[in-house]
Amino acid sequence: MGSSSLTDLHLHSTASDGMLAPDALMRYVAEHGLQHVALTDHDTLAGGALAAEAAAQCGLRLTLGVELSCQWQGRALHVLGLGLPLGDDARLEQTLQPHLRDLTALRVARVQEMAQRLARKAKIPAPEWLDSLLAEHPLPTRLHLARALHTRGYVKSLQEAFDRWLGSNCPAHVPEQWPELEPTLAVLRAAGALPVLAHAHRYRLSNGALSRLVGEFAATGGLGLEVSVGGMARHDLDRLATLARRWGLAASAGSDFHDPALPWHRPGRFAKLPDDLELIAARLP
Repeated sequence: MGSSSLTDLHLHSTASDGMLAPDALMRYVAEHGLQHVALTDHDTLAGGALAAEAAAQCGLRLTLGVELSCQWQGRALHVLGLGLPLGDDARLEQTLQPHLRDLTALRVARVQEMAQRLARKAKIPAPEWLDSLLAEHPLPTRLHLARALHTRGYVKSLQEAFDRWLGSNCPAHVPEQWPELEPTLAVLRAAGALPVLAHAHRYRLSNGALSRLVGEFAATGGLGLEVSVGGMARHDLDRLATLARRWGLAASAGSDFHDPALPWHRPGRFAKLPDDLELIAARLP
């Protein structure tokens, strides 16, 4: 299942865990025929300036966004904040940037603890590679750890890294300790962003629990729901579209693109949104 869209509101660069630099990403999506895109790196705005310059050169309409990590009832979630100002902005420095610095500290501490567990339980010496990983990726993720393990020959694939060491209930896994959903939404609204609940079909919730999550999201400041995402099944799209209608949320769509080597997550490749849903893209400046 999948179609091509001219708008893609969920893209990642090397500023977080994507494989293309922000400027290279803009050129790449322009080559794929997109006209309006959002840069939504995890917990950082660091790629915004490079992306904006390249987008202008390519004739792309760029929306600056961010994908914030948070939690609801002990479960890790991601919320997109779309429509942030490009360039220096006093409101961002007072609202969102302190929150991002706190998230960065949490990420670094988590990866350091995972590395320590790898050293103890897998006899993989952390000093050999951890310092270089943190220097190259100031906002580290489990994916960065998996890539480091694969590059150094400790695992045969990224999937093995997660299945054997980094996934939930694995020896080196460290549970997330993210901020709660409601204050996360408050930070995004204070920064002037439109909050969108990202890829809710991936959270492994029952229909009832997912409806409660989306309802609480809408009641506490959420404005949009990512209804169509690259690689999703049709029944998931239908389920999310129903929830967007029920809770009065605008619909968003994005590929969640990270890596050109993954063809099923190409920029702009996802199913068309139902015609009756309001589009979050229409609310963006």
